[in-house]
Amino acid sequence: MLEAVRVALDPTPRQERLLESHAGAARFVYNAGLAHVKDMLERGDTPEWSYYALRRWWNQAKNTLAVDETTGETWWRENSKEAYNSGLESLADALKNFSRSRKGRRKGRRMGFPRFKSKDKVVPGFAYTTGSFGLIDCDPYALRLPKIGRVHCMENVSKRVNGAKVLRMSVSKRGGRWQASLTVERADLPIPSPPKGGSVGIDLGVKELATLSDGTVIHNPHALKSNLGRLKKAQRNLSRKRKGSNRRRKARTRVARLHARVADLRRDLLDKTTTMLARAYADISIEDLNVAGMVGNHRLARSVEDAAFAEFRRQLEYKTARTGARLHVIDRWYPSSMTCSNCGTVKAKLSLSERVYHCEECGLVIDRDLNAAINIQVAGSAPETLNARGGSGRRTDASRRATRHPVKREPSDGVSRVSLGAGLGNEAMQMTSL
Repeated sequence: MLEAVRVALDPTPRQERLLESHAGAARFVYNAGLAHVKDMLERGDTPEWSYYALRRWWNQAKNTLAVDETTGETWWRENSKEAYNSGLESLADALKNFSRSRKGRRKGRRMGFPRFKSKDKVVPGFAYTTGSFGLIDCDPYALRLPKIGRVHCMENVSKRVNGAKVLRMSVSKRGGRWQASLTVERADLPIPSPPKGGSVGIDLGVKELATLSDGTVIHNPHALKSNLGRLKKAQRNLSRKRKGSNRRRKARTRVARLHARVADLRRDLLDKTTTMLARAYADISIEDLNVAGMVGNHRLARSVEDAAFAEFRRQLEYKTARTGARLHVIDRWYPSSMTCSNCGTVKAKLSLSERVYHCEECGLVIDRDLNAAINIQVAGSAPETLNARGGSGRRTDASRRATRHPVKREPSDGVSRVSLGAGLGNEAMQMTSL
């Protein structure tokens, strides 16, 4: 099992200069390797852009590329070789993603050809994969970085690692502060027994971050919206500074720290919420939201991205695996908001402005998000039904009430007939014997 342990560093001024030098070396070799690949393409040669091919090229060309223009001396020995290797590794990954995306072998959005990294826009960073890096014996509040030395940490990193094997250490500067992320390998732990809590359905939203089927509401602090005024003021202040000046550098640091604060506020809420859910409930049901489609609405894009639905699901996935809880992901086409949680009637339309669900069939009046959470809980706690012919077989009668799925081609003898709760498609549905 691989885990990431991230700690904040507390370097001295001299160590900060060395960290900047290593990050600049990684950026330099990335740009130099990209220029080499482009030159080969322009000449019509077959480019060799694998990681090991780029390393061979760099070892042959570093004495002519890494040269001080004023003194004529080579400077690549000032930094650890791992800084150059991490830059070449990033370039090889970018080129591989471009090639696989162009051939249709990579999932996700289409990747373009890599571009040169700018000092003002790229996040400074590099990584260690080999050598004597990592923890220091009898010094739990420090890390060893080759060519830099012992760097003090803001917390007990040895306690966080807890005897695991450190495979990789990535160092980066975010929000004006240096941090190290250690990739550690632990032994697979036995799957614990599920928590004693029951099942719960979760309806994610923008106004309220999450509404649980038991009535619990997790409020959304709107981390970006609450800090947007200060961000605008800081960015206007930055735009007035002359490029290359010390005041502009300080203004950029203030903007970066504000963005880091927004990210920290959002991450803190998601961590606490998902940890509570994974420890309290045995069965957790959520929807497979189409976040990319939701962001397409320019009126909701900022609020949807501020809520971080994908991060919420990602954290639930690995935390439920640790606690033994079961995570059920409901199909995105399941009409949880438009279905009555009492009688199963499905509305044809339900605008976003209607925050209270009114059922015309049974007269149920309930909060819209709570109604959706109850439907998600029912859909996730029941077994999945499939059409024997391979299709969904969904039908609706004149009253728009969802009918049950055809589970057999031949007529049933009535012994094993079941009554299914409301739902559409092949999603999980509640089953009760007749």
